[in-house]
Amino acid sequence: MSIESILIRVIAVILAMGIHESAHGLVSYWFGDPTAKEEGRLTLNPFAHIDWAGLLCLLFFRFGWAKPVPVDPRYYKDPKTGMIWTAFAGPIANFLLAFVAIFIYYGCVKAGVESSFILSLLGSIAILSIGFGTFNLLPIPPLDGSKILFAFLPLDKYLRFTQGSNVMMIVFILLIASGILDGPLMTMVSNTIDIFSSVAISIWKL
Repeated sequence: MSIESILIRVIAVILAMGIHESAHGLVSYWFGDPTAKEEGRLTLNPFAHIDWAGLLCLLFFRFGWAKPVPVDPRYYKDPKTGMIWTAFAGPIANFLLAFVAIFIYYGCVKAGVESSFILSLLGSIAILSIGFGTFNLLPIPPLDGSKILFAFLPLDKYLRFTQGSNVMMIVFILLIASGILDGPLMTMVSNTIDIFSSVAISIWKL
C-alpha cells in the first residue's frame, strides 16, 4: 500500500472508532453514569479511545477494536434500558458519521473538487464507519448487538450474557476467522452506502 492509502485508512479508522466509543460514553453519562467522564473518556478526541493493537489489526486484517469506554449500569434507573441505548449509541454514531462523509463527498463532486486524497478519505470514512457500526450490531457478546438482543432476558441473565464468557468468545473468534460473516457484512455495508448515497444526492439536487 502507498503512504497516502495508509494515511487515509488510519484517519478513517481513528475517526470511526473514536466517535463510536464517544457515543457510548456520552449516552451512558446522560443516563446518570459518570464513569466515562471520571476516566477522561467523555471526549470526542479519538486518540483517547484508540487501542493501538486493535487499530493495527483493523488496518491490515480488517478486524480490530477500540478501547472500550467503561460504563457502570448500576447508575441507571433502569439498567437494562440504559444499557440498550448505550449499546445502540455507538453504531448509530457510526452511521451518522458515514452519512455526513457521503454527503460531503457528493458536495465536493458537485463543486468540482478533484482532489483524490479528499474524495478517497471521505469514501474510506463512510465505508469503514458503516462497517464498524454494522459489525458491532452482530448479536454476539461482547458486541453491542448482544446487549440489544438479550434485552428480552431477565435482568440477571441479561447482565451475565452481555458480559460474555470464554465459550462465547471462542465462538466469536471462530466466526471472524472463518470468514463466514464477510459476505453478509459486505452486502449490508454496500446496501447502506447505496441508501445514504441516494439520500445525499437527492438533497444536493434540491
